[in-house]
Amino acid sequence: MSPATPTAAAPIRQHLPSSSSSSGNPRPSACLRLPARPRAAPSASMSAEARPAPSPVPPPAHPTYDLSAVIALALSEDAGDRGDVSCLATIPTDVKAEATFIGKEDGVIAGISLAEMIFNQVDPSLKVEWFEADGNYVHKGLQFGKVYGCAQSIIVAERVVLNFMQRMSGIATMTKAMADAARPACILETRKTAPGLRLVDKWAVLIGGGKNHRLGLFDMVMIKDNHISVAGGITNAMTSVDQFLEKENLAVPVEVETRTLEEVRDLLKYTDENKTSLTRIMLDNMVVPLPNGDLDVSMLKDAVQLINGRFETEASGNVTMDTVKKIGETGVTYISSGALTHSVKALDISLKIDTELALQVGRRTNRA
Repeated sequence: MSPATPTAAAPIRQHLPSSSSSSGNPRPSACLRLPARPRAAPSASMSAEARPAPSPVPPPAHPTYDLSAVIALALSEDAGDRGDVSCLATIPTDVKAEATFIGKEDGVIAGISLAEMIFNQVDPSLKVEWFEADGNYVHKGLQFGKVYGCAQSIIVAERVVLNFMQRMSGIATMTKAMADAARPACILETRKTAPGLRLVDKWAVLIGGGKNHRLGLFDMVMIKDNHISVAGGITNAMTSVDQFLEKENLAVPVEVETRTLEEVRDLLKYTDENKTSLTRIMLDNMVVPLPNGDLDVSMLKDAVQLINGRFETEASGNVTMDTVKKIGETGVTYISSGALTHSVKALDISLKIDTELALQVGRRTNRA
């Protein structure tokens, strides 16, 4: 499939900082651009005009997380105490450039909104336009966005933008595949995220079509195996939670991890006899991989039938692309997978000023 040429279709979204809105020209007058060879017009399936732009997916709401500070830390990590000495040595400050985003693998793009934030934080005069949106499927070789402005600023922002976008796109790609296979169950991530990047990782899950589990320790009571062991059993743990929430006048979701059918029965007996705040029951490691490669989900099915819709259910453990479909067919409400974020494979993306040469090299190496 030949790559689409962004100028052949109107951009889906355009970010134009207010400092440049009066110019009336979205491109700087002097750009470092080589003339591209004529290319075939994009097919209708790849045209930005062929489908409506989806609404941007906002990041999860968090009471203390500062996304601007995370971006600043990433930029500071790169700049150190001297800045970009390579740019300072080779590129005059008044040189303008145009750079193009190119997909080097097939997958779900994510991080476009975050990329705009990074470019704006580096240099508010940079102009960014996109020909795809967060959550769209992109193909290897597709040119899906451009940035115009100060060449030094573009190159300073380049790696930080790509590091975030590649990780987010990898998470979104895996999430999309798992979410499609899991239906009618919903796919969730876990807290197994990169330290400091939890909100970014969970944002990518939303873009990929999944839903978020708890953001941290503050927004859900989640009674796990260690809590149960210390409390002296699942009934004691649940009793303590109900008493605590009533005393603190606190209303948050409550989930309890169960590992056996006996624990499920004990928990259901407690809820039958007591007013409770329980909202969801986790069914942990109730799917068993078999030596022949198949999966035994009989215990999980029995647990779902025992609960019989009284509470949300969540399957956890042994969740992979090979097993998620069969798990989803058991009737569970949610399926959680740490693999969405803890072992993500980044989606390869590049940002190139000499787009034509980059595509030539990409075709030579089968990456465009």
